[in-house]
Amino acid sequence: MAIAAAAVVVPLGLLFFASGFLVNLIQAICYVVLRPVSKNLYRRINRVVAELLWLELVWLIDWWAGVKVQIFTDHETFRLMGKEHALVISNHRSDIDWLVGWVSAQRSGCLGSTLAVMKKSSKFLPVIGWSMWFSEYLFLERSWAKDESTLKLGIQRLSDYPLPFWLALFVEGTRFTQAKLLAAQEYATSTGLPVPRNVLIPRTKGFVSAVSHMRSFVPAIYDVTVAVPKNSPAPTMLRLFKGQPSVVHVHIKRHLMKEMPETDEAVAQWCRDIFVAKDALLDKHMAEDTFSDKELQDAGRPIKSLLVVISWACLIVAGFLKFLQRSSLLSSWKGVAFSAFGLAVVTALMQILIQFSQSERSNPTKIAPVQSKNKGEQLEARNDKQQ
Repeated sequence: MAIAAAAVVVPLGLLFFASGFLVNLIQAICYVVLRPVSKNLYRRINRVVAELLWLELVWLIDWWAGVKVQIFTDHETFRLMGKEHALVISNHRSDIDWLVGWVSAQRSGCLGSTLAVMKKSSKFLPVIGWSMWFSEYLFLERSWAKDESTLKLGIQRLSDYPLPFWLALFVEGTRFTQAKLLAAQEYATSTGLPVPRNVLIPRTKGFVSAVSHMRSFVPAIYDVTVAVPKNSPAPTMLRLFKGQPSVVHVHIKRHLMKEMPETDEAVAQWCRDIFVAKDALLDKHMAEDTFSDKELQDAGRPIKSLLVVISWACLIVAGFLKFLQRSSLLSSWKGVAFSAFGLAVVTALMQILIQFSQSERSNPTKIAPVQSKNKGEQLEARNDKQQ
């Protein structure tokens, strides 16, 4: 990490991890004390507590880096966002798609009850991963033999969730890179599938399972397409920490769950068709530099995240100064060495967070020859070998 970047990242990291450990502690206490007594009460309190942490990352986009997240959808969908349960599917092109989703959820008033299907290693990330675990995110190992029951049980637990929630599922199964696109194009050409240009071929098993188990209590599927205009640099976690602005366009199309096909194969084909349409939509976006089929909604830039960060900063700084007054931490070489070690740990943790978000760190897609009865089975067999 460059010295200039570290000069920004370390203070932000100190604030994030100090407040985050406090949030994790509160979440742990509530999990042990409240959840056995009332799961719904625990969920309501955890929603507020988790949001106090996640709003710091929303502030990073909205106020620190000044990234403009522009939402394109119809008025009815925009009105219902945050007021109903929804399964959210999206392309996975940007390093910070999950953060863009959090910003969209915060605009809709459901940030604290926004969930996602994540890879298992995510829950071991200090602070943010732990907070996700307490918030009932679903963590998969990317092995369907193990993940099928995990996904089913995780979704079934959400059936009595007391507040409107979003469950985000990146059905491409991995972040978009040119190497993965070339592999997907090669596979599509060899099997007669539509050749993708801007997306990867979706992994449909998880989506089919989600639809199957959410039909009875989730009314809508939000089909989200994320794109970056030509004149805007692609946002990354490191650019956010440096305070460098970008523009992100978010296209949202609402589908009724009750109108979904009945059979698993038909649902899988629906998902593949959605991504073919998404590919064409991204072609159109590249040509027009906007999503012209939907209206740009006035989502504003809520001040809540700014107030939360200011409050956290005052609390952490006041606590640290009081600690210094009562201790001799900086009056001895041992204290100075301990402080330097603490800064080094924070720097390392922030570096891990940045690297974790980078698409170049994702495992490359592997295409293996398969022998299956039809294209749908071939596709699932190939997807099971990814990552």
